[in-house]
Amino acid sequence: MNEFLDLMPKKGYIPGCLTIGDCIELANELNVRVSDIVIGEAMAANKMTREEVTSSVMATFCHNLYAMEMGLTSGKSFLMGTVGQDLADEEVTIIGDKFVNKILKYTLAAQVGNHVVGLMPCAGTGDSCTYTGLVKALLDTLEDQQEVARLVALLLKIGVIFRSGKSTTGCNMEGFGAGAAATAAVVAEMLEATPDQVGQAITLALSPTIATPCTPRVMVAGLCAAHLGGGVLIGHLTANLVVKTNIPVTVPPDVMIAMAAAVHPLSAKHIVPTVIKYMEPFFKTNEAVEHFVSPETKEQDAERIKSTIEEAQTGARALAARANSIIKPFGDAVVGGSSQAVGSPTNTARIAHALAEGEITGVKVELYPELFARRGINIPGMLMAAVHGASTDNAELYRKIMGEVIDSKLHVEIVEVDEPQLQRVTIYATRKNAMIEALNRGGGRLVIKNALPSVAEAKAAARKLHIEVVE
Repeated sequence: MNEFLDLMPKKGYIPGCLTIGDCIELANELNVRVSDIVIGEAMAANKMTREEVTSSVMATFCHNLYAMEMGLTSGKSFLMGTVGQDLADEEVTIIGDKFVNKILKYTLAAQVGNHVVGLMPCAGTGDSCTYTGLVKALLDTLEDQQEVARLVALLLKIGVIFRSGKSTTGCNMEGFGAGAAATAAVVAEMLEATPDQVGQAITLALSPTIATPCTPRVMVAGLCAAHLGGGVLIGHLTANLVVKTNIPVTVPPDVMIAMAAAVHPLSAKHIVPTVIKYMEPFFKTNEAVEHFVSPETKEQDAERIKSTIEEAQTGARALAARANSIIKPFGDAVVGGSSQAVGSPTNTARIAHALAEGEITGVKVELYPELFARRGINIPGMLMAAVHGASTDNAELYRKIMGEVIDSKLHVEIVEVDEPQLQRVTIYATRKNAMIEALNRGGGRLVIKNALPSVAEAKAAARKLHIEVVE
């Protein structure tokens, strides 16, 4: 503790204000676990002994553990049914790992208890379900209660940071995101991860949760189980990945958490309205409340819901009509790791190459911001296609093309343009220049928006090259 107190002012850190990244840095320097730093920070900030901190940490779960027991034994939820009681049967197994199975069982039971007697929320009640499930599973599994308290302290450090970042609706900052991050950190430390690996596990766990809204499940039966259970499974996966493999993870957890908090209100503003539109027909209603709603309003609601269902069905049929046959489901292989970032841009350049004539003297590539930011993987593909007409699966040329272009002194210009999905390739050649202006549609597909010499010739070239052009 003394070393910790001596190091804090040297770093300019204030107890009670440490980020996850700060905790990892201090743990590395002091050769301790991240959870030890978390407890040390709480001791310094609250002027408490270690025993007082760990006792307080465990005491915070008294009510939520009671709610979980209600869900496990007698509770019934208007959204989750009796899933807690269903899973209480020891013969019912969701996943083979006994510890993870316990977390899932207790987490979903806590969600039922949340609807019966309520939970004390952290970022929200969603992550409190996962935290409660984790705590109960730890209590069942570990004999050393101080070890349990240490892990719970780490869990809650992540929780209170997410609580600070949650400002609106969004499971990315609650049951799914915060739950995944906390599970990842706890499981990583149980696997004796290094401090850096704890951070890497958190980063990986957050990646699939960014922008995920809450709204589809807070009034719709059943959906919450996939959010909460999914967070547990993702956290367990990422902890095991970083401890048991050499997977590279370069994004610091603080950056990931800050991004989640920044995206959070954007998701609420731009994603949630569409989600509400499609999920409203399936919202659970309270007949006693509906008694006070006017018949006119109910009629308007019914018409809107009918229209939404019809629109959804029309959209689903359109998707099915455009879908490939299962006997030829895939497009061409795409080197570089992304059919959107590499496949579609490369195919744009292939079409331009097919239309150009003579010796190629220069290539200009214009990309919308997302693709421009990912230029490290798409420019090699685009250049091998523009210069050689190479297809998206030419892995050997993909590795060599940048050296070849640099040695040849070919004039190459790479420009960012502020137009969504745009990828424009211009090839300068001795007999005929060519230009393809396309919109990225992922899967190697594209929309031909404009072309030189003409859109018709560009589409004809695409057909010969078996490149899928969509409208």
